[in-house]
Amino acid sequence: MTRALLLACAIGMAAALPGCVLHPLYADGGAGSVASSLRAVEVSAIGGQNGWLIRNALNDRLHRQGETTPRFRLEVELDDQITGFGIRQDNAISRERRTLRARYRLLDAATGGVLLDQTAASDAGIDVTGSEYATVAAEQTALERLAENLADQIVARLATYAGRSAAQ
Repeated sequence: MTRALLLACAIGMAAALPGCVLHPLYADGGAGSVASSLRAVEVSAIGGQNGWLIRNALNDRLHRQGETTPRFRLEVELDDQITGFGIRQDNAISRERRTLRARYRLLDAATGGVLLDQTAASDAGIDVTGSEYATVAAEQTALERLAENLADQIVARLATYAGRSAAQ
């Protein structure tokens, strides 16, 4: 009887799939509406080293297949914090957490109207060693990874927005 029930459930789920409204985000590859919308995003300048890293990562992801006339402008504000939270017996910090947060707004380049206003965040743990050089190198490496992670999050949300806008 359980085998028959499992078979009935499988058939029911298979019958429901055609009614599903899911579709591939990048259905037509580089020629699709989502890809062309992402190519049309101009990333505004972001201050500081972390801003330079984020802007480069965003441009790498958005403009893979060439440039087009910007229809959108992306403004990003960053908040970068390093917090010590592991304390040894000698009151020295043994562990840090680096948190990088971004508030980003997608603006219509023609009107300046806000189309999307969201935040993204990522954090990384850093071991603090006896070598100051090693700690600074670990903090820098963490920043580079966090910038890549934030760029991935932002582009994924922009692509989702572009896909929904194209479907309307």
